[in-house]
Amino acid sequence: MTRLTVIGGGLAGCEAAWQAAQRGIDVDLYEMRPHRSGPAHKTDRLAELVCSNSLRGAALENAVGLLKEELARLDSIVIGCAREAAVPAGGALAVDRERFAAAVESRIAAHPHIVLRREEIAEIPLDRPTIVACGPLPGHALLESIDGLLARAAAERGLAPAERRLHYFDAASPIVSADSIDESVMYRKSRYEKGDGDDYVNIPLDREQYARLLHDLRTLERHQPKDFESAGAGDTRYFEGCLPIEEMADRGDDVLRFGPLKPVGLRHPVTGVTPHAVVQLRKENAQGTAFNLVGFQTRLSWPAQREAFGRLPGLADAEWLRLGVMHRNTFIDAPRMLDAHLRLRGTAALYFAGQITGAEGYVEAAACGAMTGIHAAREIAGLPAIEVPGGTALGAVVAHLQNTHTADFQPANVTWAPFPPLDREIRDKRVRRGAMAERALRLLDEFVRHAGVNSGAIAI
Repeated sequence: MTRLTVIGGGLAGCEAAWQAAQRGIDVDLYEMRPHRSGPAHKTDRLAELVCSNSLRGAALENAVGLLKEELARLDSIVIGCAREAAVPAGGALAVDRERFAAAVESRIAAHPHIVLRREEIAEIPLDRPTIVACGPLPGHALLESIDGLLARAAAERGLAPAERRLHYFDAASPIVSADSIDESVMYRKSRYEKGDGDDYVNIPLDREQYARLLHDLRTLERHQPKDFESAGAGDTRYFEGCLPIEEMADRGDDVLRFGPLKPVGLRHPVTGVTPHAVVQLRKENAQGTAFNLVGFQTRLSWPAQREAFGRLPGLADAEWLRLGVMHRNTFIDAPRMLDAHLRLRGTAALYFAGQITGAEGYVEAAACGAMTGIHAAREIAGLPAIEVPGGTALGAVVAHLQNTHTADFQPANVTWAPFPPLDREIRDKRVRRGAMAERALRLLDEFVRHAGVNSGAIAI
């Protein structure tokens, strides 16, 4: 039987190799360390956690907590080892890094269907099924290989190569959950009533509120990038068309009022007053369950963002689905380049998994690995494709990576926003999300029966 190639020994790569191997597929797992190390790595261990040691919330009412449980039911190597290496962390799942990485590496090395190859791959192979799970900071040669593949794929589909190749910087505005904002102090209106006339939710600011926002943007803590997050040490150059909002605030008191916060064409429909400035919230998905703060890409630290933006009218109780980022982070325009199986469009069996897809976070990376491992295994075994249920957290990860509603695709964690609504209304958010989690696990259990798990062979 054909062997599967997995490039990258991080969370996504290890999970992909594990899921395929558990279904009887022979896997070659390539990891370039210790011969060559990435800029964020400190060890040569598989599944090294390069940032926090936390895999975030564990409760099922939390989208990432639900995702963990779904992965556990798929016999995830990442979640299984994380739970074994857990350390006290309140309501979160945090791990002893060394114990966690050692456990993953031990299981990978002992698996009869996995061969761990400590060598660098500089060019993507197209003559065999392959999963690229190289993370957001691949080596230069591999980066060029991926970029070339994407450019050719874009050209074949009539897409503009400059728009559809790899993105090299995150420049993302915060995203807020729609059900956590207070619309009573806002109004719905598009500038000059364009589109449907009420496409945006607007937060009007008077002079005092605008001055307070400027003060916060100028004085609160800013993220200091590591050397590998910028073009070079100390590099502070920005794209003029995508400036951090605090950089615009630094340039003058009225820069924001003539930029993303301009009130022109946004006269209040009830009072008839044109505000001093307007913060606009734009739908992030077709369901309207999440909103993007337009023009608020930022280098403010996450606590500073919560403080500054939480002072805006109607956002005191905001639930932030994603906070703003602006740093180097190589990722694919997944909605236009990958299909629902995370396979490069136009290829037979070239998959991408992990953060390079735009799935942000440890657990989300493992989820991509699990899904591509299952899809590739079925492809190799000649079995029909299987679809991840849309009402699951795994399905929510896919939904983000397939969200063509937004032209400006950006990496994000799993959230409740892509989940389909329940067939009954539940006003209490915690109860509602608990019911959605119950539904998700029922759907997931059915998926497990079809996908096969912990059997050593494909389920038919």
